[in-house]
Amino acid sequence: MKQINHYLHRKVLVLGLAKSGVAAASLLHKLGAFVTVNDFKPLSENVEAQELLEQGITVICGGHPVELLDEGFQLVVKNPGIPYHNPMIQRAIEMGIPVITEVELAYQISEAPFVAITGTNGKTTTTTLVFDMLKKGEKLPLIAGNIGTVASTVAQEASPENTIVIELSSFQLMGIETFNPRIAILTNLYDAHLDYHGTRKEYVQAKANITKNQTSSEFFIVNAEQEETMAVAKESNAKIIPFSTRRVLQEGAYIREGWIYFNDEPIMETKDILLPGAHNLENILSAIAASKLSGVNNQAIFNVLNTFSGVKHRLQFISEFKERKFYNDSKATNMLATQNAIAAFKEPIILLAGGLDRGNEFDELIPYLKNVKSVVTFGQTAEKIERAAKSAGIKTIKRVDNVEKAVPVAYQLSEPGDVILLSPACASWDQYKTFEVRGDIFIQAVHMLK
Repeated sequence: MKQINHYLHRKVLVLGLAKSGVAAASLLHKLGAFVTVNDFKPLSENVEAQELLEQGITVICGGHPVELLDEGFQLVVKNPGIPYHNPMIQRAIEMGIPVITEVELAYQISEAPFVAITGTNGKTTTTTLVFDMLKKGEKLPLIAGNIGTVASTVAQEASPENTIVIELSSFQLMGIETFNPRIAILTNLYDAHLDYHGTRKEYVQAKANITKNQTSSEFFIVNAEQEETMAVAKESNAKIIPFSTRRVLQEGAYIREGWIYFNDEPIMETKDILLPGAHNLENILSAIAASKLSGVNNQAIFNVLNTFSGVKHRLQFISEFKERKFYNDSKATNMLATQNAIAAFKEPIILLAGGLDRGNEFDELIPYLKNVKSVVTFGQTAEKIERAAKSAGIKTIKRVDNVEKAVPVAYQLSEPGDVILLSPACASWDQYKTFEVRGDIFIQAVHMLK
């Protein structure tokens, strides 16, 4: 950890706790700042705030009083989930107080370089692949951010020999000032989180922040098949490394005659990749690019891709039982994700789908249902998904109460050689607290068949 004096005796407000807020407050306290923590949850119910209080940190709980900002704070470190239209944040900006997220702190103290991954879809899979490839290549990676330990905690332990592999959301990237990864990846851009950002332009700009501080000595790996991602690349000062699953490139990562190439070097055959799905090939290409730029050998890359069966709840292979393969894609909380999941298979599919009703119909799924022989529905959107299935000409449609009951019904409808796929196309909140809970119940139900 770099010993910096930047925060010594500075008044800093940490707004919102959770893991990142606790880590930021503790780190700033260690760096000599005068830290005040403000969290909405009452102190009596707030274990994290109580622990910070014991460290000697000032804690104000039970609301976000705007007048707190009149106490002369020189910096606000906000929880990424707090939107910028929050009155406290708006007031801080009006007062000229810088507002950052915990990731910026992590970068400032880290002795290790960063490989940072963002995008609408594929972030978690790509981050996991990069980490696994660097680990197999003995590059001493550490994983941080949304799928690992809080970044500023990891950065305190990292040495120059390590590489911090970090998944970053648009929320986190809006709050950076100097953050500059040695390698940045932008997987893709689609509509997302517009309730937070307000406009797509602001969302894209937040994602583009991943490369805003890069120079010609750093690398920006970017999807060559999207105009919007390439427009972001044009504004970057980094060395651009494109990837494409559709065409051969002069440089970067691409596929030619069934082989994956990085620049002119053949890496491995696509038939040796265990993880299914054309969308996952994009994730794989960007991860290979980052790994090759980090000095990972081809055998290490092959060993990872030949055995990697997916991140949990993201087109995750569960098991094969009586010649049926079961896949858990509970993270598919929208139609695009389910479209990608269905397109990943050539085998006949029994689709398990349904969940929270956000008011939309499911007509966009219809062209993708040609390979689906049966549908098992559940949740608030069961009837809507059934209408789409009937329009696609699917004859066998069954409705059940929940995911647990869907699994044995799907098995009864299946034949040897079929894929039984949970890809709900909906959020889980009508029946389950999270998509992870929904996926875990699916996994348990699959194992109960045995």
